[in-house]
Amino acid sequence: MKTALIFFSATENTARMARVIRHRLERSGVDVDEFDITAWSDRQKQLDLAPYHTLVFGFPVHSLRAPRVTREWLRTLNGGGKKCALFFTFGGFTVHPAHQTTREILREQHFSVVASAEFPGAHTFNHGGWRALADRPNAADDALAEEFADRVLKRFTGEDPAILGELDPGIYSAEELDRFEGFRFRMVTQIPTRAGAPCSLCGLCEEICPTQAMDATSGTADPEKCIACLRCLASCPEQALTINDMSASWTPKLNLGKTTEDALNAQQGTLYL
Repeated sequence: MKTALIFFSATENTARMARVIRHRLERSGVDVDEFDITAWSDRQKQLDLAPYHTLVFGFPVHSLRAPRVTREWLRTLNGGGKKCALFFTFGGFTVHPAHQTTREILREQHFSVVASAEFPGAHTFNHGGWRALADRPNAADDALAEEFADRVLKRFTGEDPAILGELDPGIYSAEELDRFEGFRFRMVTQIPTRAGAPCSLCGLCEEICPTQAMDATSGTADPEKCIACLRCLASCPEQALTINDMSASWTPKLNLGKTTEDALNAQQGTLYL
């Protein structure tokens, strides 16, 4: 069996879980090709699905859905009835309806979705002073990802003929979800910038940006293009980039989520089969 493992990962949480799943599948004899579609340039390449019998897609949760750029990219594919599985990483707060909305896109693109999963990971906004799941994913999350890979393989091979059941559709309309997405961008009131910090101008931040927002020469992202994924900041080898201090919004965020820091950080992943 030949499987394509396709993921978007700005701050490496999703990449880590993708590689755990990949290695588990490979140990079971599956031939896996990995595709990182985070950078804008990588999503411009035509992906030929013909060689693959099955696919696994991995995304972070941004404002209750997969990032918009990945939702748009998925609509360029034609699954041709192939089986696929989904997984998400999330920063501790609400996940649904990310599973359901992404599955609906994949169904429309003629994929058969057999399973999904979610794994906790350090929140993107920890780079601005939040304290959500700072040490995740961890070994327990890796073990759950391996279990997920085992269960998915049984569904891919037909040993387990089931497909993914109905998922939580959430309580929000598409219009409300679009509005929440806008809130995410406004939380980062100072877009990634060097602000005069020393920099060797390696150009990595511009090269890996998912939306062509970052200008390495000026050291500042375009606020009209930036999606607050903070890949540039997380990946900068010199730690030259910064955003605004978001620590004052941490307690209000916990209150809005009706949770505590301890409860948030105690969360476990979930398999949907």
